[in-house]
Amino acid sequence: MVKGGRKFPFFYMIMIDKDFIKSLAEERLKESDSFLVDISVSPDNRISVEIDNDNGISIDECAVLSRYIEENLDREKEDFELEVGSSGITSPFKIVRQYIKNLGNEVEMLLKNGTKLTGILKAADDRCATISVEKKIKPDGSKRKSTVEEDLTYSYDEIKCTKYLIRF
Repeated sequence: MVKGGRKFPFFYMIMIDKDFIKSLAEERLKESDSFLVDISVSPDNRISVEIDNDNGISIDECAVLSRYIEENLDREKEDFELEVGSSGITSPFKIVRQYIKNLGNEVEMLLKNGTKLTGILKAADDRCATISVEKKIKPDGSKRKSTVEEDLTYSYDEIKCTKYLIRF
């Protein structure tokens, strides 16, 4: 098919609206303890929905949300691929709720200036997160260094990524 001197494929792919998928997911999740972490929709309508819960996500919860979203989309109008999954334990935090979920846990925080910190996540709110790190200092008049804890607070604009730290 040629239109205005340009070639177009036989069919026009309609891109699925990310905001519509978000509203569907939030509507379904408001009845549960789970929360929405991220949604992505690629130009070829591959929909990826990432959810989390303070107590972990089951496959059944993912399946229920997947069916709900699929029931509200029309395959006659849009061809799509849908994936609903949990936020991985090694995935970087994407929303403030994940910081709050991990209060008291050991995390690894990479700042945009390249500084890498490891410590306990102490606090988080809509503006910033606080991490408690151990530092070795040599007090005046002492021969040995001693370990002290220091709380460092960074705005989310200063943080490149934060991950839950798993130690074996």
